[in-house]
Amino acid sequence: MQWQFEREEVFLMDTIGAALVELGMDGYLIGGFVRDKIIGRPVKDMDIVCLGDGIVLAHAVARRLSPQPPVSFFKNFGTAQLQYKGWDLEFVGARKESYRLNSRNPAVEPGSLADDQNRRDFTMNALAIDLHPNRKGQLLDPFEGLKAIAEQRIQTPLAPGQTFSDDPLRMMRAIRFATQLGFKLHPETLAAIGENVHRIKIVSQERITDELNKIILADKPSVGFDLLFRTRLLHEIFPAMADLAGAEYIDGKGHKDNFYHTLQVLDNLVPNANGLWHRWAAILHDIGKPATKRFEEGHGWTFHGHEVVGAKMVPKIFQRLKLPRHEPQKYVQKLVLLHLRPISLTKDNITDSAVRRLLFDAGEDIDDLMHLCKADITSKNAQKVKRFLRHFELVQARMKIVEAADHLRNWQPPISGEEIMDCFGLTPGKQVGLLKEAIREAILEGVIPNEFAAAQAFMLEKAAEYNLKPVK
Repeated sequence: MQWQFEREEVFLMDTIGAALVELGMDGYLIGGFVRDKIIGRPVKDMDIVCLGDGIVLAHAVARRLSPQPPVSFFKNFGTAQLQYKGWDLEFVGARKESYRLNSRNPAVEPGSLADDQNRRDFTMNALAIDLHPNRKGQLLDPFEGLKAIAEQRIQTPLAPGQTFSDDPLRMMRAIRFATQLGFKLHPETLAAIGENVHRIKIVSQERITDELNKIILADKPSVGFDLLFRTRLLHEIFPAMADLAGAEYIDGKGHKDNFYHTLQVLDNLVPNANGLWHRWAAILHDIGKPATKRFEEGHGWTFHGHEVVGAKMVPKIFQRLKLPRHEPQKYVQKLVLLHLRPISLTKDNITDSAVRRLLFDAGEDIDDLMHLCKADITSKNAQKVKRFLRHFELVQARMKIVEAADHLRNWQPPISGEEIMDCFGLTPGKQVGLLKEAIREAILEGVIPNEFAAAQAFMLEKAAEYNLKPVK
């Protein structure tokens, strides 16, 4: 395991070292910077712990930098932060922590470096590099964190049961690191998560969801969700997803395990994922299946309407998990509702009308919807997968033709409600809505082209049926 410091890292370490000498302090790089440097991950954050006042040290470091950066500090927590040329540096005095049973917020008092390393969540995050010029670069590894990294193992410095009981968010962090790094949880660490899942209730939902989103954004998020499920953390933090698990059999007929199907869809989507919310759509695309599961004699298991039920569940899930509402929620809801539509087009003769309606309903999210639908093909039958993909290609080819002709992506009606009201001297009401809907349906059915002149002629003809006459 070879690693070395870049020039800008050496400069910052030397600058901090000079400030330590001036103040008569000892100080250390600790935690994520050291871990990621050893692993070879990109890093732009430095956490510095000192035996003394971290706020004083931060100001002393800032004075040595040009241009001098401002220092943000929080006296109550004894922490300070500054940013310099793309780097985030955080300073804190070494501390000892003790916890109360009903809170993850510890009582804090000044401590030694050993105290500070003892309170770290994992052995790989307890590694420290001495910054004092007399001992510059010396690695301090009291818990064999270097060996844990070499063995790709996540383990707590102290007894895992106590570590997780003290701060239950560490259970989420353990699974998040395992997912991001591809590391394994030490057996005792894994077992301790299962024994302490009830403690997660004292953690704020925002912190839990932040860790969950980091798992979702990993290269293979299924690793994290599988661990969350097996430890039963998922049952505590996201029971609607845990409800997807399992398969029932009646008369020898079963259905696939929708939990592990969902994980495969999520992994399948990753190469084409358009951000976090696209991945959330994959997670929730079948969330309505437990509520719609039925066994039909002579047919087997069905999940009729699960896309509608699932779309209705999205707002409550977003509310529970403290996910942002408005646009992200609407986007996920739309993809959940529409995720069967492209598949249904592959089963029938593709009509231009059906394609127009799909383009109209999906709008600018049509490409994300198609990627989700392709990811949803998880059959182990290679021929079946090949057939599905071929049908999708036919749908996409027809979509290009219809889109080129009708311009329905991000579609706005050729005639607005205001124009209808001006034309017939109407106020907002049912008649305006009926005319707008009639124009839209005529365009989607291919009765008229998506053009102003054609829409205007159709509007005048339709208005006559309602005994409406233009006022101009």
